Amino acid sequence: MARAPRPPGTPGAGRRPSRPRERWLGWEARLLVIVTAALVVFGLVSVYAASSALLDHDRPVGMSLALDQALGAALGGLLLILAARLDLDRVRRLAWPSMLGALALLVVIVLPFTHAIAPRINGSRRWLHLGVSIEISEIAKLVAVVWTAALCAKKGKDLSHLFKGLVPVMTIVGPMCLLILLEPDLSTAVVIGFLAMIVLFAAGARVGHFILLGAVAVPFLWDRIQHVQYRVLRMTAFLDPGADRLASGYQINQSLIGLGAGRLFGVGFGHGQQKLGFLPYPYSDFIFATIGEEWGFVGVVFLVLLYGAWLFVALRLARSATDPFQQYLGVGLAALIGVDAFLHMGVGLALVPTTGLVLPFISHGRSSLIVALVATGLILNLGTRKRAVAR
Repeated sequence: MARAPRPPGTPGAGRRPSRPRERWLGWEARLLVIVTAALVVFGLVSVYAASSALLDHDRPVGMSLALDQALGAALGGLLLILAARLDLDRVRRLAWPSMLGALALLVVIVLPFTHAIAPRINGSRRWLHLGVSIEISEIAKLVAVVWTAALCAKKGKDLSHLFKGLVPVMTIVGPMCLLILLEPDLSTAVVIGFLAMIVLFAAGARVGHFILLGAVAVPFLWDRIQHVQYRVLRMTAFLDPGADRLASGYQINQSLIGLGAGRLFGVGFGHGQQKLGFLPYPYSDFIFATIGEEWGFVGVVFLVLLYGAWLFVALRLARSATDPFQQYLGVGLAALIGVDAFLHMGVGLALVPTTGLVLPFISHGRSSLIVALVATGLILNLGTRKRAVAR
């Protein structure tokens, strides 16, 4: 029954009926936004500091790289908002088209006649140049997580069967990893396979299946390492960093020198010496060492705490999801950030072999930054609660 209009002169007369508006609730989602913003801002500052002494044709490139990173942060921020408001059922339906699209782009990159749009840079064909440079393997990480989560949600209890769980996943993820190996990019291929395994494990696949997969994969990976000289040198440098400090162990030793020089409070913002031609790629592959030198042990601990808070909140949001797909997606996206962060910092500390993986949210690279922000948006989507609030 319709409500009668209020008589003139009564409070509220003449006002339009209140309309509902959406509000995000949940301290986890808000904290995740704050931590992500802190990481991005810290990354912009670190990229500028790490590249401020670099020259390109006698011109400093620090501001140029920082602006490029800021552009990626702005675009990634918009995509984060979009991802946080997407219908996750639609995301699940797009899992297969996204996977097929990613595989097609990876094929384009490694074709012998596509050098014009996929040139070889530093010995690898990782980027697709279509007006802007896009690192397809970074997108492939996100797609692999979404696709594996969707398949696990569909399979349900069948994941406990080898030929209904692990084998179907590796039938698709395996070729994706092989295409990335052809770029070549062994570290990213291994990370994508590992991310798929984490999602499978969260969904209930048997541990014995992973042992069987490892028994097959490890000999193959070792063969790939032995057939490429720089991979062998990286492995020997990891096993004995002091054996050849000026050649195979140069990167690791320069990273450790930078971290050691930082001591407790660092040498000061912008005053690091390792970026002056000693440490390769101080703004991307080894930005953790640059941070350790300029911010010291305190800065490193602060950075680790930020990542720890990010992972803690992300996993809480994944656990709170009621839909299996959303739970698996949240675990996979948390691993996407956590695995890369752990491996990057591990390289800087000589705990793992040199990989070339970036530090999420921090290292220079628009593709990796945008993917990390989209992943954050999807996790925020898990913790979004909406209610009608009178305006």
